[in-house]
Amino acid sequence: MSLLSFWRALVRGTRLAGLSAQRSAGTARAASGERAQDWGEHADTAMTEEQVTGASVAPVRAPAPKRLPAPSATHAVAEPADGTTRVVSRSAQPHVPTAGMRAASLERTLRSLVERLGTEHPDTITARNNLATKYAQMGRRQSAVQQFELALAEAVSVYGDEHPRTEIIRENLAWAYEDAGRPAEAASQWEVLLGERESQFGTADADTVEARIRLAVCLRRSGRPEAAVEHYEQAIRDVSSTERREELRLGLSAALSMTGGAEAAIDQLRLVLAARRRRLGKGHLDTLSVHHRLGRAHTQAGRPDEAVDVLREAYRVALNSSGDPEVRRLTMRLRRDLAGAYNAAGRHREANALL
Repeated sequence: MSLLSFWRALVRGTRLAGLSAQRSAGTARAASGERAQDWGEHADTAMTEEQVTGASVAPVRAPAPKRLPAPSATHAVAEPADGTTRVVSRSAQPHVPTAGMRAASLERTLRSLVERLGTEHPDTITARNNLATKYAQMGRRQSAVQQFELALAEAVSVYGDEHPRTEIIRENLAWAYEDAGRPAEAASQWEVLLGERESQFGTADADTVEARIRLAVCLRRSGRPEAAVEHYEQAIRDVSSTERREELRLGLSAALSMTGGAEAAIDQLRLVLAARRRRLGKGHLDTLSVHHRLGRAHTQAGRPDEAVDVLREAYRVALNSSGDPEVRRLTMRLRRDLAGAYNAAGRHREANALL
């Protein structure tokens, strides 16, 4: 899911989905479509253990739960026995649970389950995952990571590494590491997931490709661009979406630049620019952003004349497409970088005219 903080989709609701989807010959995978009702559908502030625990663990990547607006109190006119008229409340305003109250309810449930059933009971593992999920929704990143780490260790002990519940918790932990700015640790989890999915479903399976993409991104962000390049290239071969392929080429270009492969990086940007011109038009913001990036890549590669040509063309297109506020902002950056390219090429008069 393009992050991307990267966990560009917020976490699922605090309860769990069923393990009903079957993958390949009898292999169970977590069902992404089956979800218990989320907190937005309840006005009470306490949760039973049956609500908190369930058959499986929900992955973290998903739209945020729906929220209900706080209901307003209603009133009615009553006629007392003494003949006077007064306004009385028909119903007190229902108390809407806050995120902190929901987290506190999950914390109480987890403590209760630990005391009665122990840390490695399936219900306890599920409740711990749900608590971590709520922490992630609240932006309590380190707390989320700590609980996901515990849940994963417990799931591995109970179910083993390849069980669908273990896989889901491991994926949650990988996303939590990314959200907490810990790409190297996220990469280690994505690497495990990639190996398991490749062996079960093959390289072209959608979940396998997603794990490979996240691994490539985390490897690049953690300073391992050579390893990232290999996974980007494989993902480009396996991905089916044109838009995703363009995004992967941009990531590959960045990784190649980090390894000193300026020419190969520029080639990837040219491919994306050509594709977006065909798909979106040359004046679209996404196209112009790549055009700008291509010009900067020439500058960084020590090619000021090529940079001038590319940036000047992008600047002219942007000037003719500047109705969008985002395009106008990009136009100003193009103007600045074009002036810099002119200076680098020794064309100071043209640079001064832009500044």
